[in-house]
Amino acid sequence: MGTKPNAGAGIDELAEPPGVDQSVGVEDGPGVEIIAREEFSDATFLLEFRHPLMAKAARPGQFVIVIPHEHGERIPLTIADFNRDRGTVTLVIQAVGKTTKEMQLACRAGSRIFSVVGPMGEPSHIGKGGKVVCIGGGLGVAPVFPQARAFKENGAYVIGVIGFRTKELVFWEDKFRQVCDEFIICSDDGSVGIKGRVTDGITLALEKHGDIGEVVAIGPPIMMKACAEATRPAGVKTTVSLNPIMVDGTGMCGGCRVKVGETIKFACVDGPEFDGHQVDFDDLMNRLKRFAEEEKLAAERWSETCRAGVGSGGAVPR
Repeated sequence: MGTKPNAGAGIDELAEPPGVDQSVGVEDGPGVEIIAREEFSDATFLLEFRHPLMAKAARPGQFVIVIPHEHGERIPLTIADFNRDRGTVTLVIQAVGKTTKEMQLACRAGSRIFSVVGPMGEPSHIGKGGKVVCIGGGLGVAPVFPQARAFKENGAYVIGVIGFRTKELVFWEDKFRQVCDEFIICSDDGSVGIKGRVTDGITLALEKHGDIGEVVAIGPPIMMKACAEATRPAGVKTTVSLNPIMVDGTGMCGGCRVKVGETIKFACVDGPEFDGHQVDFDDLMNRLKRFAEEEKLAAERWSETCRAGVGSGGAVPR
C-alpha cells in the first residue's frame, strides 16, 4: 500500500542528525509514543512507535490508520516492520502530501502520534517452502520486507528484488540480505546494482529458476502493473498490494473500491493484497487522480501557513 513526499528545511531548532534516535521515557499521554526516527532521504523517513498489543497482532501485509494530531486527517500506512519482543511497530513514510509533510516536520522520537488504529486488512497468505520472489520498488521496499522475512521463516527460498531511482535513495539493503537467499538490487541510473527496473530483476530470476511458485510485488501502481505483465506469460502467481484512496478503513465508505477480475473489492477489508493478473490497474490509477487538485491545494496552503508561522516567530502549525 505504501504512503502517499520536503518540509522543514531551514528550521534549525527541529533539525536532527541522520540516524536513529533511541530517546524513550516520555510521560504518558494520548496516542502512541514514537521511540525512534530515521532519515532515509530528504523526503523518506522511518518512525518506530511503541504499541505492544498491535505489535503482537500484526502480520505481514497489514496496515494501520494514522491520525497525526487531534485535528489531523486519517491516512492509511502499511506496516513496514514489527517487533513483538520490543512491542514496537515501524512505518516508513514518504512526505508527498499535506499530512505526510506535516508528520515529517512534527513526528520526532519522544513525541506522540494522536491515534494509530490497526492492524487492518487481510494478512498476507504466506505459504510453506517453495521459491518466492519478493519485489519492492521505491517506498514499496519497506512493506514487502515483512513478507520476505515471513516466507524465509516458513522455509521458502527467497529471492529479493528491490529497485530505486538512484543509489542515494537506497535503504534496508542489509535487512533484505539477511532474509534473502538471493538478492538483486536495481537502479534507474545504474549507480547501484544492475541498471534497470525491477522487471529486469524478475526476468533474471525467472531465467535462472524455472520453479518459482509466487511473486509478491509492492510499489507504485505502474510498477506493480509492469511486474504482473512480466510474470503473466510464465503463469507465475503474482500478488500485489493496492493503495487506493481510503477513509475509514473498515469497508463503510467505499472509497477504496478496486476492480479485480469481474468483481468490485474493497482494499481495506478484502485486501490490500490481490491477484496482480486480475487487477484493473488503469482504473486504480485513474481513481488515484480524483482528488489530485485538492491534494495539491491542501499541501500548498499548509506550506504557506507553515512558512508564515516560522517567519513571524510563531509556532509551527499543527
